[in-house]
Amino acid sequence: MEQVPPVEKKGFALPGVFGVFYDVSMVFRVLMAGLSLLASSFLAKGADPQAAWSLEDALVRQALPSFKIIPPANLNALTNASAIELPPGVTKGDWHRSHGNHASDRYSTLKQIHRDNVSDLEVAWIYHSNDGKGNIQCNPISVDGTIYAPTVGGHVVALDGSSGVEKWRFKPEGQPAFRGLTWWGGAADGKARLMFNAGDWLYLLHPESGQPFDSFGDQGRVRTGHFRVAPAIHENRILIAGYDGDAFAFDLFTGEKQWTFHTKPEPGTFGSDTWSRVESGANCWSGTALDTSRGIFFLTTGSPKPNFIGTGHLGDNLFSNCVIALNARTGERLWHFQEIRHDIWDLDIPAPPVLVSVERNGKRVDAVAAVTKIGNTLLLDRVSGQPLFPFRLRRAPVSKLHGERTSPYQPDLQWPQPFSRQRFGMDQITNLSEEARQAVLSQLNDPDTDIQSNMGWFEPFEAGKPTALFGIHGGAEWTGASFDRETGFLYVTSNELPWFPTVSRIPFPVDTSTEPATEGRRLYEQHCMVCHGTAREGVGVNPPLIQVGKRKTEEEIRTLLKTGRNLMPAAEMLDANMTDAVVDYVLERDRTSSQATEQAESRPAYTYNGYPKLLDHEGYPGCKPPWGTLNCIDLNQGTLRWQVPLGEHQRLTERGIPITGTENFGGATVTAGGLVFAAGTRDLKIRAFDKHTGEELWSHALPFGGFAPPSTYLANDRQFILIPATGGGKLGGPMGDAYVAFSLPVDDESF
Repeated sequence: MEQVPPVEKKGFALPGVFGVFYDVSMVFRVLMAGLSLLASSFLAKGADPQAAWSLEDALVRQALPSFKIIPPANLNALTNASAIELPPGVTKGDWHRSHGNHASDRYSTLKQIHRDNVSDLEVAWIYHSNDGKGNIQCNPISVDGTIYAPTVGGHVVALDGSSGVEKWRFKPEGQPAFRGLTWWGGAADGKARLMFNAGDWLYLLHPESGQPFDSFGDQGRVRTGHFRVAPAIHENRILIAGYDGDAFAFDLFTGEKQWTFHTKPEPGTFGSDTWSRVESGANCWSGTALDTSRGIFFLTTGSPKPNFIGTGHLGDNLFSNCVIALNARTGERLWHFQEIRHDIWDLDIPAPPVLVSVERNGKRVDAVAAVTKIGNTLLLDRVSGQPLFPFRLRRAPVSKLHGERTSPYQPDLQWPQPFSRQRFGMDQITNLSEEARQAVLSQLNDPDTDIQSNMGWFEPFEAGKPTALFGIHGGAEWTGASFDRETGFLYVTSNELPWFPTVSRIPFPVDTSTEPATEGRRLYEQHCMVCHGTAREGVGVNPPLIQVGKRKTEEEIRTLLKTGRNLMPAAEMLDANMTDAVVDYVLERDRTSSQATEQAESRPAYTYNGYPKLLDHEGYPGCKPPWGTLNCIDLNQGTLRWQVPLGEHQRLTERGIPITGTENFGGATVTAGGLVFAAGTRDLKIRAFDKHTGEELWSHALPFGGFAPPSTYLANDRQFILIPATGGGKLGGPMGDAYVAFSLPVDDESF
């Protein structure tokens, strides 16, 4: 077993081919493997196109050691824990930034609501924005008894935290505060600021009035490029991370850009040699954290794009799938740590980094934790980036696609213990009923085509065969984790359901933009091309439309245009004739010359069929329960302390089936009152659990799904639990416009 050097400042010593081995024969085999990998990299850059598009050699991969270990940091080298300081103007009863604070730990010291009285919680108020229906994924904030939150109709509002009465509203350009907003009272001029994104803009408002800061940028806003997460503030800098990639700093007073860090390395810079060609992805879309005392800005990044097909970006693809630490003053990279190399499975690090302090052999140390889609918890020293537990890497399978090169090693962690299943196999097929089992088996082994699906640990894709895998919606998701400062326990909601994508070989994509334009092509260019590409090849997470008629019926295409789905909005601007023209274009019926010219055998092209779930005959996940869980991880010991189902399918309960949990997008919040609150389940409930045991102590139905983490705050000496309840999002369902606040009855003796 090879010992891999740990993280180094300004660069992670990525697991390579060479290391410490124990016999000459192994050295020879690994040297040969290394030469082969170097040759593959060289060929991928164009030295011999036909060879570059060959299949990987499984025998070369098998010559590598089975495991590599990144050793944990030496105890003496770990960073001593520091005291937590509240920002100016913030009290212990405030929730001044989405996810609670700059640590993004969603922990509250409030304990008026506790284990013994939580069953008495009742609705205190419900706020309706009355400006439409939609999906809110923003964790709302509260300072000095005032709530700040986005609405489904594109406003930001201030509400009285005691009553839910609206104080003011502001309409920016674009949907505001998609996943976060921030209140800041520490500016040198003594004026508080409320800041959030809307489209490509960063806005600064006066929290008291909702009016823009005229001195900031262009009348209170600065064009930043699209970002989705709550800004962080260090000294006089606003720190953000872009949805399209990169991290930035802007001057708090003028809006002038101060620095940029590129999450997709520019040519000649560190990490650029880990891409054969830099494509898309490696972006931050969930949240960030800031160590204010040390001036370290943390972000997590997603996978490289396109998903499932990595032939265009061979290599480890820094800085995708990373935890990154930046100097908040300069944007200089201090360190990074990569979980998955050359991720072709859409297994991002989807969650905000969380700043934690844990006990290691009697020493209290500062660390950063990040939970991942495959159920790992990355626990890294906050200053050095070195892991606190051994980080095990296992030899991974070779690719089954011509021209693809999988990474030789992928993470196979033992500690901290994973909180969700990481490998789908025959032993995971649903046991709800024999009918359900057979329905799933018939998809895995199609009797009509005699095609058997692939499955397994980091199983690569094979043209024409479905692959069953966990993780596309988590494990963890953008809602991330909360951290209990009293115990060192981390709480994370998790999904466990199998997915069933298929990569297919396609004809060479011919660019029709130079041919005489049809009406369908004109409409495609106007409304569709930005997402699906000039030649219908797909852009980023948006799937290609080449040969879409082989994957979807015309009726399904028309329905998608009418209703939209997930990231795709409804094409409401298209009338019946325009819809006909677009459908004719994507189905290649509006032109006489064939656009499906077969590509040369030496360089195939690939597409995929979207993101189908593997479901049984009734629409339930095709694996054994649980399908959604709440997990408690002891970061001091690295153990999964407890795991309980989260959410209920009432129809299954009525059949006598134990509670299965449901797919969920809510996230947990923990308090000093001994409670963990979480919503986001398909049964549209918010729940409270005992943080020590996982016992469910209280639940309450919401008017619509609560697809964001709950907040807790103090108003008029009364503790409230607040949740946006608007439905929609990745779980679909009815949508509304509500925020719901809970509190104890006013005559409760806790006041």
